[in-house]
Amino acid sequence: MASRRHRKRSHHEEEHENEERWLVSFADMMTLLFCLFMVLFAISSVNTSKFEALQKALQDAFSGRILSGGHAVMQTGNDTPPNKPANEPPLPAMTPLQALANTSVQQAANKAAHKENQDFKALKQRIDALVRKEGLTGKVQTTISRRGLVIELLTDNVFFDSGRAVLKPGALNLLDKLGAVLRAEREHPIVVEGHTDSQPISNAQYPSNWELSGARASAVIRTFASDRVPSGRLSGSLYGAEDPTASNRTAEGRSRNRRVDVILTRLHQEP
Repeated sequence: MASRRHRKRSHHEEEHENEERWLVSFADMMTLLFCLFMVLFAISSVNTSKFEALQKALQDAFSGRILSGGHAVMQTGNDTPPNKPANEPPLPAMTPLQALANTSVQQAANKAAHKENQDFKALKQRIDALVRKEGLTGKVQTTISRRGLVIELLTDNVFFDSGRAVLKPGALNLLDKLGAVLRAEREHPIVVEGHTDSQPISNAQYPSNWELSGARASAVIRTFASDRVPSGRLSGSLYGAEDPTASNRTAEGRSRNRRVDVILTRLHQEP
């Protein structure tokens, strides 16, 4: 009997608890409705001054006062081509260390070029003295140019007979001594260039001035090589009549154009 009352009382309490649970859901719904009304009120309340400021800022931006091309965008869309950048790139920034390094490199290059000029002058004086001793002044000339030290060998009646590329015995003594000077120099590359006048030549051995000028340059190179000038420093070029130093209209000019140039080429360019 007691157990029945207990079960009945428990069932009654459970039903009482279930009846009060709707209050929680009701409170949640009221809270959500309150938030909804607050959001609706906030949306409906417009700050007129801020809206007008935003409108003015947008008009200024798209009218060209702030953004270039804004007015064109408003009028024609994106048909107007954009401003093109300058063709020349901006100058690269240079740090003080880079500027100092560049200055040091330039100073070193200038110093090396100056020393090379001094070496060329000393070598020129030595060769000029050798030419005077051999009695060939006027037939061998030396100059210092942008290319380097140029030794000009006039071929007429000294180094070669007319139309031939065989060195004459009287020229071998000078070339051997010149080869000894070049061997001792040891530094600069040596270019031997063959030149002729404009008078055409055509025979079984030399069909044109090209072959004749090349053969004469080769004869000088072979002599230097036999004097133990390193072959890695020696090279040759043939010019024929294409690089005259005087007019080919006179006998004297043609005589000057028949030559072989021995050039010690520069390693450092002058500033």
